[in-house]
Amino acid sequence: MIRVAAAIIENEQGLLLIARRKPDKSQGGQWEFPGGKLEEGESPEACLRRELMEEMGIEIAVGAFFGQHDHDYGAVHIQLIAYQARHVAGEIRLVDHDRYEWVEAKQLSNYPFAPADIAFVHRLMES
Repeated sequence: MIRVAAAIIENEQGLLLIARRKPDKSQGGQWEFPGGKLEEGESPEACLRRELMEEMGIEIAVGAFFGQHDHDYGAVHIQLIAYQARHVAGEIRLVDHDRYEWVEAKQLSNYPFAPADIAFVHRLMES
């Protein structure tokens, strides 16, 4: 099983940051909450700070645990661990994604999300 951390990043206007994976990546063309794979011995919070700096060039403050969801993609099984976060500094520059948007929670259903993220999409839309 691969452990992956995801950040539910909210800005000052209450909008959520989502990003679309580049077509040549796994789950290419699908939207996700940004994050990445945990390295050996790394906490999810440390992973999120590292990954958001590497993949988007932004600094985040990691907040409360949001949830955990296991998903089996067939060839790979992932455990997705989500935390709430806020954008602290930096202008977004994309590395593993080809697009990003700040959206209202009620708009999340308008985007084709990677299957592992869908449980979090539903939860956000209900709140």
